[in-house]
Amino acid sequence: MLNITIPTLLLDRKRCLRNIEKMAEKAKLSGAQLRPHLKTSQSLGVAAWFESFGVSAVTVSSLRMAKYFADGGWSDITVAFPVNILEAPLIETLATNVRLNILVESTESLIYLGEHIHNPVNVFIKIDIGYHRTGVAYQDVTKIEAILDTLASYRFFQFKGFLTHAGHTYKITSAEEAQHIYKNHLAALTQLKNQFAKNYPDLILSYGDTPSCSMLEKLEGVDELRAGNFVFYDLMQYQIGACRLEDIAVAVACPVVALHPERSEIVVYGGGVHFSKDQLLHPNGHVYYGRVVTLDNDTWHIPAQESYMKSLSQEHGIIKASPDLMAKTKVGDILAVLPVHSCMTADLMPYYQTLDGERIDIWDKK
Repeated sequence: MLNITIPTLLLDRKRCLRNIEKMAEKAKLSGAQLRPHLKTSQSLGVAAWFESFGVSAVTVSSLRMAKYFADGGWSDITVAFPVNILEAPLIETLATNVRLNILVESTESLIYLGEHIHNPVNVFIKIDIGYHRTGVAYQDVTKIEAILDTLASYRFFQFKGFLTHAGHTYKITSAEEAQHIYKNHLAALTQLKNQFAKNYPDLILSYGDTPSCSMLEKLEGVDELRAGNFVFYDLMQYQIGACRLEDIAVAVACPVVALHPERSEIVVYGGGVHFSKDQLLHPNGHVYYGRVVTLDNDTWHIPAQESYMKSLSQEHGIIKASPDLMAKTKVGDILAVLPVHSCMTADLMPYYQTLDGERIDIWDKK
């Protein structure tokens, strides 16, 4: 058994590698480059596993994260977040060492950066096709043309293409819904590509979200896929239908600190500062923050009787235990809990511990 004394993020290497292999095969089948989003793992150690499947380009969610992976040897990086012009000095530094792709959705950002950047930078225009978080509405050709005209006036900028994120797939529950969203995105992106291909024949279409990239057999028509969560998956993806419980590759190992059999509750050392407070509504109607699995040396199993994390405080986690789990659990035992949102859970933890005992560091943001 692993030597665990505090909340620890366990990583099942075999499950993780299977997830990577499956997505790499799907990208190949779709005729697209896989540019995985590394904001999920935030780890050079995990990122290295992608190289075995031919991945040479990655996505991150901040310029500081880009520096972490650039310092670790990655040389083709997209920062999939609207560019923060206040970090222009960091953009300038990164652009001297890597092939850097940034996102813009306004002429204002380009004008400011154009006056402060003196190294080559590739620029994607972020396109909104229904998610309504960020991006230029795909119908707003006038604004897109204004951005392209501004971009062309600065010699260090190179237009890379159109990039979108279908975040509203996180509200779906079927492959049919995923197909509908992807079809709409592809139609909008293709329309833009056809409109601007004459002046920009090398422009690419970049698409990414784990639900559709997982649920669809193929994603033909785009040039690259930027899914990220698939590397670990989580209960949110399971509830959407993007994965099986058996595909989830991380779990938080939590020491048991108290038992309340009269309430069928187990208290563990593992709270909001370890899991985050992302929650799901169970089909039975209750809110939950994680699901207990059974540790078994080099893996974990889904027990026949379900137990779930019913509430979280800062350090406390309260598990609603099945009769079987309640009967066999003692203070000092370790329970493993699948997270609702693996990206957020990983962001809170300092390292992964593989089931064979290896420590894999997570990016230290300090």
